[in-house]
Amino acid sequence: MKGRFYVTTPIYYVNDVAHIGHAYTTIAADILARYRRLRGDQVFFLTGTDENSQKNVEAAGRSGYNNIQEYLDMMAARWRQAWTDLELTNDDFIRTTEERHRQAVAKFWQAVKRNSPDDIYKGQYSGLYCVGCEKFVTKADLTDDGNCVFHNRPPQEIKEENWFFRLSAYRERLLQWIDEHPDFIQPTARRNEVRSYIERFMEDISISRQTQAWGISVPDDPESVIYVWFDALINYLTAAGYLSDETRFARLWPAATHLIAKDILTTHAVYWPTMLHALGLPQPKAIVAHGWWTFEGTKMSKSLGNVVHPGDLVDRYGADAVRYFLVRELAWDRDLSFSEPRFAAVYQADLANDLGNLLHRVVSMIGRYYDGRVPEPGDPTTKEEALRPLSVLLYPMLPERTTESVPTEIAALTRNLSWRMPHQ
Repeated sequence: MKGRFYVTTPIYYVNDVAHIGHAYTTIAADILARYRRLRGDQVFFLTGTDENSQKNVEAAGRSGYNNIQEYLDMMAARWRQAWTDLELTNDDFIRTTEERHRQAVAKFWQAVKRNSPDDIYKGQYSGLYCVGCEKFVTKADLTDDGNCVFHNRPPQEIKEENWFFRLSAYRERLLQWIDEHPDFIQPTARRNEVRSYIERFMEDISISRQTQAWGISVPDDPESVIYVWFDALINYLTAAGYLSDETRFARLWPAATHLIAKDILTTHAVYWPTMLHALGLPQPKAIVAHGWWTFEGTKMSKSLGNVVHPGDLVDRYGADAVRYFLVRELAWDRDLSFSEPRFAAVYQADLANDLGNLLHRVVSMIGRYYDGRVPEPGDPTTKEEALRPLSVLLYPMLPERTTESVPTEIAALTRNLSWRMPHQ
């Protein structure tokens, strides 16, 4: 029987074009989707854009757009093109301004109020909000000089009447789920971070804004819009057919694996499971957080302007080389600084010399000894059996497993790359 595999990337803010950090996550998802299709699984690969955020509104203004939707349409098209240039095979591209998503978010909100009426309540919020993170923060999230640790700028002070979600009511249930499902948050270091956050810092969160005009309106409260993260996370359900296509939803959910970068770990590993618990919906199979691509030791960020665009690399080296380099270099449990000289060295050593020469010699031998026809394989020799673990990219035959382990899969799919050249 064929397996099911639903893999997602984050949906990306469109306040600027994609950088290689976004490309890395999406390429990793594409590799997994391609591999699972080769294995015969039913695959659904989702990516898209997060368009209901204050940072997008600010970017539209800076770009001279009075009509925010026109700006979002233009930028979403650029993101689609970036993924086309990288030859990605996503089955869907979701935008949070689409009507299907607006309806799913409204239904989700109403369902939580119906099923868990005490979990959404009105209250006064007074605190700090980082527009770069699109997240309410505490002083524990800031540097000694009061700046966001990710975006190097101070958060806004906000005081307004908001709707809140009773996150704290699910503390013990979430800890129990994480302990009983060790593969739920990967790698292990990320799981430990999440457990520590839940035990020490988890509290109710504001899930609406009054001072932001752009977004999905709160049902029965048109003066408020739904907080971007409470809205955005629901995209994984929207695309699966939540409350719109029961057959599709039963087929796709919960066979979901979320690939993310480590800076959005809390929203995915704390907010999202709790939201699903509130409705009694099944949890995703795994939430897998990788490290950052940095530039000169600093996290790549569109707001900081220190980004490397994949399209520039594709123009110079081609899509295959970009895909190869990004996945070959970055380990899931650490950060790595981008260096174009390193890229060029890997390109020359691995692709031009090693694999390029191998391909040339194999093709030449097939032409010389087999009249240009690939011969039928014989029984493997002992030496060939020893090489099998190093040839997964060319012959993807991983052993079956009873549990999901996405970092293990990606490591297996790329382990034949790591022995050629040591990481710098």
